[in-house]
Amino acid sequence: MAPERICVGAIAGAFGVRGEVRLKSFCAQPEAIVAYAPLWTQDGSRSFTLRLTRGAGGGLTARLSGINTREEAEALKGVELYADRDKLPNLPDDEFYHADLIGLEVLDTSGTPLGRVKAVHNHGAGDFLEVTGGAGTLLLPFTKAVVPTVDLTAGRIIADPPGEIGDE
Repeated sequence: MAPERICVGAIAGAFGVRGEVRLKSFCAQPEAIVAYAPLWTQDGSRSFTLRLTRGAGGGLTARLSGINTREEAEALKGVELYADRDKLPNLPDDEFYHADLIGLEVLDTSGTPLGRVKAVHNHGAGDFLEVTGGAGTLLLPFTKAVVPTVDLTAGRIIADPPGEIGDE
């Protein structure tokens, strides 16, 4: 089942003394994060509207509703921000929200189970699927060559791991 909310950003810390925050946007167009407000904390206990104020060192700064001091802004450092799924754009067939991939069963091309997607990582060189299962943990490059099939309806991914990944 698709999650009701998708993580679209995180608060990186305070900016200035009047409650602005440094904002890390996970959106393809970073400024688009404003269109998805209100944004929620992961547990849904707080929501914020936001107004972008400026760019800061390659990132964004914003004013969040209800945050008026540096101390309040600093207390939010590391908080992930979630948007209601129905406010997000529909993606093309070959693009996926990370949240939709987590938990999917992963099979190799012969149908042998490899495990389930535990997380999706990106450290600057493209996305990797972290797959955990009976054989331990695999990191699979999320490319068409290694992951030719993602079937959200069936809840599975077909993977063709490179030899050095699949060989023990």
